[in-house]
Amino acid sequence: MNKQLISRHGKYLLAALVIAQSAHAEDYYRKTKAYRLEPEPDPPSYVRNLSKTQFEQFRDVEWLDVGLDFRTRYEYRENDLRRRNDPTTGATLDKYRADPDNLWLLRTRAYLGVKDILDPLRFAVEFEDARSYNGRYERTDADINEFELIQGYGELYFDNALGPNRPISIRAGRQSLELLDRRLIGNNQFRNTTNNFEGYRIRFGKKQNNWDLDTFALQPVERLKYDFDRPDEDTWIYGAVLSLKQWSEYVTIQPYFLGRKVNGDPYNPVKLHRKNDMDIYAPGLRVYGLFGDSGFDFDADINKQFGRFGYTRSGVKEQLMLQHDTIGYALELGYSFDHAWKPRASVFYAYGSGDKDPNRFASSGSNERFDAFYGFNQPWSRNDYFSWDNIHAPKARLEFAPYDGVRIDTGYNAYFLASETEAWNRANLRDVTGKSGSFLGHEFDIRLRHKLNAYVDWSLSYARFTPGDFTLSQDESSSANGPFTTEPSNFFYFEVSLNAFGDGKPKYR
Repeated sequence: MNKQLISRHGKYLLAALVIAQSAHAEDYYRKTKAYRLEPEPDPPSYVRNLSKTQFEQFRDVEWLDVGLDFRTRYEYRENDLRRRNDPTTGATLDKYRADPDNLWLLRTRAYLGVKDILDPLRFAVEFEDARSYNGRYERTDADINEFELIQGYGELYFDNALGPNRPISIRAGRQSLELLDRRLIGNNQFRNTTNNFEGYRIRFGKKQNNWDLDTFALQPVERLKYDFDRPDEDTWIYGAVLSLKQWSEYVTIQPYFLGRKVNGDPYNPVKLHRKNDMDIYAPGLRVYGLFGDSGFDFDADINKQFGRFGYTRSGVKEQLMLQHDTIGYALELGYSFDHAWKPRASVFYAYGSGDKDPNRFASSGSNERFDAFYGFNQPWSRNDYFSWDNIHAPKARLEFAPYDGVRIDTGYNAYFLASETEAWNRANLRDVTGKSGSFLGHEFDIRLRHKLNAYVDWSLSYARFTPGDFTLSQDESSSANGPFTTEPSNFFYFEVSLNAFGDGKPKYR
């Protein structure tokens, strides 16, 4: 009897050991080496498992994830070209920020997540308090979002539903989301406030598996500076990302599909913020990885968009539904040198289409401006001047680590309009005649990051944008708005981040 019991327990133990070994061995995930394109992990990077913190008495509490993070940043901006909105009416202003701005940004985040102990039920909550001080210009929801719930979801997590170490997870509620290379869906970690969504997300497998499928249907959350945020009930984004990693130990292939549906009802007199209708479909393919052991790496993404795009005209109570037909692609090639400083040099080029016909609404009936969805703009410009639309953007960059815990990166970027008659959207500048040319300008940036210890990181950065022919021509704007600027813009910041639970690498006695 005892032998049978021991034998039975031995079988169970062997099965558990096989599963554990499989879980340990099966890790196909490889990060991209491309500049600032690696998605934020889930849970966020500042979160630690309580068993891996400095509190030795909690070494066995593996079911609880915790995080407490504070970040402060001082920003100095001179001749800032980003578009401005009237704080009263919300209308876009045709004026740049003429006077220098000295801005203090504060952001506090706290996270609590429960897993394993109540499986299949899991849940997580994340709070954020984002504030700004000393700003000269209008206060925006890019900087301010006080006392806000940015994540609050429940999850059903079936650990081995598709086989050993291959789960299915079903998540519902408010959540953040970063996909692919963050150019189309990102939570925007650099900005003081955070993109987030409400809805449903179902994942088949996880990123360590040889394949996984991430599907979602979500409503973007509208940030309200001083009130509780609410979902945009007129808008849904949906789609799926399939990640294939077993084809090669060096290459990850990600075919994907994104969609955006807006039921805007622009002539409804009850609605305060009226939107045009939209129904966009955006299939794409991203491939990234290494060229064997040569030291070369790459990250490429192409996205084709089609569908319907609503357009309204002043004084005409009729919405036109235009054909949406656009394309965007991006490619980065890098090389990592065999040197103690770990240098990596890279070149980059990206294109996002823009409307070629300034009278498109009357003639062609189409919209050719690429839709950047909810993308992360920092990889495009340290000044945050550009996004993935109506753009040609070549770039060269160098990254290296001269000391332990110190990382420096610097780059040169040039920017051209894809269509000379279409707008530079982030600056709200346009010449419908196309006579101003296409060269927007060029930007130099440099950044230093230092991990002071397990709890403190700091960084500083400088970026200078020098206007090109198109931007210089806007100096002769209408007298009602006054001139734009021919002077370069300067952006400097100094940032300190504090993590209450350290880096998750405690040194126990």
